[in-house]
Amino acid sequence: MKLIIDDGNIENIKEIYEYFEVDGVTTNPSILAKQGKNPKNVLKEIREFIKDDELHIQVLSNKASDIEKEARIIVKEFGENTFIKIPSNKEGFKAMRNLVKEGINVTATAIYSPMQAFLAMKAGAKYVAPYVNRIDNLGYDGLYTVKKIQNIIDTNGFDTEILAASFKNSNQALSLIEYGIGALTCSADVIRKFVDDRNVDKAVDDFAKDFEKLDNIKKTMIDYLS
Repeated sequence: MKLIIDDGNIENIKEIYEYFEVDGVTTNPSILAKQGKNPKNVLKEIREFIKDDELHIQVLSNKASDIEKEARIIVKEFGENTFIKIPSNKEGFKAMRNLVKEGINVTATAIYSPMQAFLAMKAGAKYVAPYVNRIDNLGYDGLYTVKKIQNIIDTNGFDTEILAASFKNSNQALSLIEYGIGALTCSADVIRKFVDDRNVDKAVDDFAKDFEKLDNIKKTMIDYLS
């Protein structure tokens, strides 16, 4: 199962990469706008840092022909392991089908229902990206929706993975990890909370204090074994 960072801040990305095993970065127009910089420069810096890991970039065009043109330019600029995020509507499905035939990786985004996901799978998308928390905010069950999409994949044998997005807390993510979906994309803040547990720090501190009772000068096993 893949863990991907949903962030455009290079310092956040570097921090998460330093401590955790992650598989790439997702962005969207809102994330890029939040950086307050030329989006080309932001994405270039991310690509240079993550090297050949997955980079997901969303198109802004509305018509299929324009989406396809924009996608080709993005892939040319940022490399083959760039996934083009395309909204899951009629024009998007048309563009997905055509781009997949060209060998371009597609992430079907803005998914709120299993039927959208099904149509994106039929169009050849590598990933379908349901919005967990946004589905909740509409009065539906985001986790149930994602699990239902996974059931569709498993039952029909689609060569597509879920890239679940839009999380408000780590419990939502854990529920989908347990279910075995393909990938999660979470903000740096949510990923940090995966291990934000003061009980762990207290346990480590207690162990250290007990160990020091042997010899308050020798702090670690290095002191005894060197």
